[in-house]
Amino acid sequence: MTRAINIGAHPVGEGHPTHIVAEIGVNHNGDLDIAKKLIAAAAAAGCDAVKFQKRTPLLATPSDQRDKLRETPWGTMTYLDYRYRVEFEYEQYQAIDAYCKQKNIMWYASCWDEEAVDFIEQFAPPCYKIASASLTDKVMISKLLETKRPLILSTGMSTMEQIHDTVDFIGDQVPLMIMHATSTYPAKHEELNLRMITTLRDTFPNPIGYSGHEVGLPTTLAAVVLGACAVERHITLDRAMWGSDQAASVEPGGFERLVHYVRTVEGAMGDGVKRVYDSELPIMAKLRRTT
Repeated sequence: MTRAINIGAHPVGEGHPTHIVAEIGVNHNGDLDIAKKLIAAAAAAGCDAVKFQKRTPLLATPSDQRDKLRETPWGTMTYLDYRYRVEFEYEQYQAIDAYCKQKNIMWYASCWDEEAVDFIEQFAPPCYKIASASLTDKVMISKLLETKRPLILSTGMSTMEQIHDTVDFIGDQVPLMIMHATSTYPAKHEELNLRMITTLRDTFPNPIGYSGHEVGLPTTLAAVVLGACAVERHITLDRAMWGSDQAASVEPGGFERLVHYVRTVEGAMGDGVKRVYDSELPIMAKLRRTT
């Protein structure tokens, strides 16, 4: 059996409830009130955790992109200025931390540079997410390993050789969960390749999850049926809001349905042992001929 890991007080893996994550990312657009509304929506839907993204803009923004102009809701600005505009700092994360405690929901983050790890470490997160973009960044992963916290590795835009290399690099230093993903926003259904969940389950002893960027809910539910022990989807207040991830996100009502569907399917999966249920006995007596 695939081994489980603990994320906070939650065991995640085979035999345990699916870990459901609402990825807030940067869908808050730098507005703390929006972030709180997204946290409240995720908690009300029954999610186990929300996830943010943390960058140190000067380090995480490629030098050739920094001065490029970008049209934003706050006017035309350089891409670097935009990155600062949507980034939360210590005071905002203090408020996020307190609000998540109030709503009884975990939060953690994917960090995009080493200084961001030091920043988030101040809040003692239950784990860290390694974004698909960082899968080959050994310096970044080494920094995360220093925290000794569980890691969640997203595998979008990566080859099996790269995944093997990174999983071997992490080894048994910390608990690790691997997430199948396709890094397109939104991802085409024909490019989701959900059977990769089975491939990863057959290849690695780690818990395997699914990070989805598609439109709609059925494919995420299918990931659970295929054995994903964690699912992550972006959450938004409105898919028409400004921002690169909004169109691939799920609105609060959709998240409520997703959590309900996942919990229903979990209860329906059973143990694979064929049995005749007591509820079937009257039907059997009525309809089946004896021989």
